Amino acid sequence: MKITLFGASGYMGHALWRHFRGAHELRVVSRSKPRFDAPFWAWDGENLGEWTRALDGAEAVINFAGRTVNCRYTPENKRQILESRVRSTRILGEAISRMETPPRVWLNASTATIYRDERERDMDENSGILGSGFSVEVAKSWEAALFEAKAPQTRRVALRMSMIFGRDAPVYEVFGRLVRLRLGGFQGDGGQIVSWIHERDCCRALEFLLENDLGGPVNVCSPHPLPNRDFMRELREASGVKWGLFAPKMAMEIGAFLMKTETELPLKSRRAVPQRLLDAGFAFEFPTWREAVRDIVQTAP
Repeated sequence: MKITLFGASGYMGHALWRHFRGAHELRVVSRSKPRFDAPFWAWDGENLGEWTRALDGAEAVINFAGRTVNCRYTPENKRQILESRVRSTRILGEAISRMETPPRVWLNASTATIYRDERERDMDENSGILGSGFSVEVAKSWEAALFEAKAPQTRRVALRMSMIFGRDAPVYEVFGRLVRLRLGGFQGDGGQIVSWIHERDCCRALEFLLENDLGGPVNVCSPHPLPNRDFMRELREASGVKWGLFAPKMAMEIGAFLMKTETELPLKSRRAVPQRLLDAGFAFEFPTWREAVRDIVQTAP
């Protein structure tokens, strides 16, 4: 399969390259050249240009373009976070709409943060309740840009992704560092639910979605989210660390301010489950965090 990756010069682009190489032909369109060897076109995520040639003959498109959310939510940063996602999705949709033979499938990043802060019931694609606030509105606008595109011949999937954990994953580096510094206790009250997925299952799920006839929103996460206190305990045990200081919400707010980031990632309760993937027959290699974290710790550099 000929696959064009957009905005994939970072962690997930490299992960997909490792997963797909030898089996599929990959091309990359991004603001910066990726660390792996693949045909590359530069774009600004806003205007048509030479990069549209990367779509010629492509059977599939995967779009991860968007400014990092690891920052303070200042008005300017919020504007960039929103516009980088919505504009890049719209211009990609415009390019596809002009093609005589468009790709048959388009996977576009979204986020499981679209669901409300929830601890008691699972949030699946059919019965999950959408939340409110800045991050939720970004997700809604992002998905709207995908499904409003004039691409009737292209099956479209909004990837409502949880935190992705792998040996090179930025989020694993953050949590792993906290554990090594003996700061890996629970965060906040420890009761918020953590949705996560192993990198290998994430790549396998995307390949499954390329090959199977699913459209619309799809939760890309493990079927077993768990409370933050259990999540951190399993990470400590897998890392061979017996204890870790917990971080109350006030301390986290101060730390986030000093680190120029936000506390939403560790403190919001995300209880997303991948019901559509499960119903379609996808089998997780690492369904539980205990299995996943032990594999990640053993393979980490």
